[in-house]
Amino acid sequence: MRNGVMYIKVYAYIRVSALDQNEDRQLDAVAALNIPPPQIFVDKFSGKDFNRPAYKRLVRRMQPGDLLYIKSIDRLGRNYEEIQEQWRTLTKDKGVDIVVIDMPLLDTRRGKDLVGTFLSDIVLQILSFVAQNERESILKRQAEGIAAARARGVHLGRPAIRVSKNFAETIKKWERGKITFQDALRLTGMKRATFYKRLQEYRQGMKC
Repeated sequence: MRNGVMYIKVYAYIRVSALDQNEDRQLDAVAALNIPPPQIFVDKFSGKDFNRPAYKRLVRRMQPGDLLYIKSIDRLGRNYEEIQEQWRTLTKDKGVDIVVIDMPLLDTRRGKDLVGTFLSDIVLQILSFVAQNERESILKRQAEGIAAARARGVHLGRPAIRVSKNFAETIKKWERGKITFQDALRLTGMKRATFYKRLQEYRQGMKC
């Protein structure tokens, strides 16, 4: 708050895991919102526990009235209980608003009356239940797929994307306002989603 005026910040949270095949989809959705890169938090954990450093930093940083975007409800947790718990923590304890991009009905900025809250709670419970069932199905299919691939002698894993040698220098120039975002994409030879992904990796590496 400054001079009695509340300044709302907009954040985004992305969770990438070995089970998640929609990494670029999440990044593209967030990039389209034009959220400043420092306010985009990315974790690369499977969600088997909630010891996620970026998520914890995000929760600490957010203030009442801030807005958080997530691509889908399952980004908040691995099962029904965790999703419900984190939703309550963010909306009740922290007092922030949440927008689930894939489900417009889950937008806490609207429908704050009794009926709206009731309908949002029902949708949240249904989606949380569906997310848990889907995760369990993915785990089963993944185990079956890995076993089948190994039986055929298939090499598992995706090739790493090489980062240009001038990436760090380009980032510095972009953050200092010496070049535009489009210039940074051109110099690094990256697409928008890949750029944001490598930017998060670079910043995490700088903090280690």
